[in-house]
Amino acid sequence: MEKAALTEAIIAKLKTIFDPEIPVDIYELGLIYGIDISEDAAVVISMTLTSPSCPVAETLPPEVEDKIKSVDGVSDCKVNITWEPTWDKSMMSQEAQLELGFL
Repeated sequence: MEKAALTEAIIAKLKTIFDPEIPVDIYELGLIYGIDISEDAAVVISMTLTSPSCPVAETLPPEVEDKIKSVDGVSDCKVNITWEPTWDKSMMSQEAQLELGFL
């Protein structure tokens, strides 16, 4: 599968994962900072959480890894959590901001 199509499939899968505290998927929330795909289709997701004390800090990264590994064409997935830049509501998509009443 070509990289662009694989990226689209990964984004579609990320949009099925929701932050349990906010009824918006993690992609639209702006928690995904990067998707890197190697030549052998191993994926590295750079992401953050809404706060360091987020109650899903232990469970969300493995959930993301498992779901991305299930995408056809992906050979492996690793999630790297970063706190830089610090997440804030301006990172949400316009769709997410509308849904949460910020616009």
